[in-house]
Amino acid sequence: MSSQQLVLSLVLALLVFSVALELRVEDFRRVARMPHSVICGLIPQFVLLPVGTWLVTLALDLPPNVEAAMILVAACPGGSLSNVITHQGGGNTALSVSISAVASLLALVLTPFHFSWMISTNPATASWLRTLELDPSGLWLSLVFLLAVPMGLGLMFGHWLPGLTAKLQKPLGNLSLAALVAFIVLGVVHERHLLTAQILPRFALVVLHNALGLAFGWISSMAMRVPERDRRAVMIEGGMQNSGLALGIIAVQFKADPGMVVIASLWGIWHIVSGMTLAFLWRRKDARSAA
Repeated sequence: MSSQQLVLSLVLALLVFSVALELRVEDFRRVARMPHSVICGLIPQFVLLPVGTWLVTLALDLPPNVEAAMILVAACPGGSLSNVITHQGGGNTALSVSISAVASLLALVLTPFHFSWMISTNPATASWLRTLELDPSGLWLSLVFLLAVPMGLGLMFGHWLPGLTAKLQKPLGNLSLAALVAFIVLGVVHERHLLTAQILPRFALVVLHNALGLAFGWISSMAMRVPERDRRAVMIEGGMQNSGLALGIIAVQFKADPGMVVIASLWGIWHIVSGMTLAFLWRRKDARSAA
């Protein structure tokens, strides 16, 4: 792991910890009593978005590496940032965490399965077929150190040190928001060499692809009639894919193909922008309702 990746991982762990300070064990007990909400959040990630992406790549005449990147991103699970953005938007954070945890485990099997069959059954990408092997230890370490450990510490602080927790909540909440903005800015700066006029069609494609994931989350939550706070969590989980995992796979399996890197990198930036935009709109809605 590079020093930059280490710093980003530590920041992300701090974000998850700050979210956990406002959670209680009872929040997860309520989720356990409503497993259909977790299932509702998994359907967009592992059924609707992968299949929808596959159908879109069949219909469009795009370069094979671009279609392969779209398929790969759609096959990846959500990332820990979705928990932070769900919290910022007033969604059910405990549900978001539960969906992320289950999705990370299912991804050990479903990510390579989805990617393999989708890329092999698309004539344009069939020549790109690779035997995709995910390192289970990598996903487990990510799940443990970026989600389970900071989440557990935050819950322990809230339960055993309520006074200190109350003092930490506001500054850490502000820090979380600042860190999310920093993620966007750093992503743009890091990929500035890609910001040319030629990238605009790819950017538009990523925006529409992300909107498709959010829409599938909304459709799934409406069809299963989950409450509004749960619906927000499901939408964010449906529209935030682990583009970092996708970039890692591209680097290892596809020798950092430039076309694939562009799509995954743009996803990594845009899904934070779209998620934070939704969170802002939801918070304004809640403020108007409270007034």
